[in-house]
Amino acid sequence: MSAAREYGPDAQHEWPRPPQGGWTADDLDRLPNLPPHTELIDGNLVLMSAQTRFHSRTLRLLDNALLAQAPDHLDVDREMTVRLDDQNRPEPDIVVFRAEAATASDQTWYAPEDVVLTVEVVSPDSRARDREVKPRKYAAAGVPHFWRVEKSNDLPVVYVYELDPATRSYAPVGIYHNRLKLSAPFPIDIDLTANGRR
Repeated sequence: MSAAREYGPDAQHEWPRPPQGGWTADDLDRLPNLPPHTELIDGNLVLMSAQTRFHSRTLRLLDNALLAQAPDHLDVDREMTVRLDDQNRPEPDIVVFRAEAATASDQTWYAPEDVVLTVEVVSPDSRARDREVKPRKYAAAGVPHFWRVEKSNDLPVVYVYELDPATRSYAPVGIYHNRLKLSAPFPIDIDLTANGRR
């Protein structure tokens, strides 16, 4: 691994330079000093910016509701990567997966065949990735359900998609304001207006 020196009078950190052909999914677990929530997209490291209060509260709302409503054979994690292939390990904001896929406390990723739902809460710096790149990659890997969450009037709006297995692309199911009520991937009922409550 080679590194480039950070510029500036107080620079003391070595930033990794990508190897020929880009980083691999395994590199995410081996590279030292990566910031939290670093993703791998097409062999490139993607660093996350600081979360907004809206993002944090929306994650808490959805995470808690999904945990409470998921059947026993499914589990829910926040900010765990999904190893789509050797050059792609995106980190959905929330992932619903088959409970038996959790094999160790130091596990850092799930396989796409174990993932039932990925959720991305769109941030200003991740718009293109969350709206275009990541859904396309999740669909191609066979993840059956995808939610994209956008902010509107300080409340979450959830765009729900389901995989068309024939085309390996997502088809829109609906756009949900105020209340998210679905029968798949399991019965879900979430009051989206609870986002701002304590």
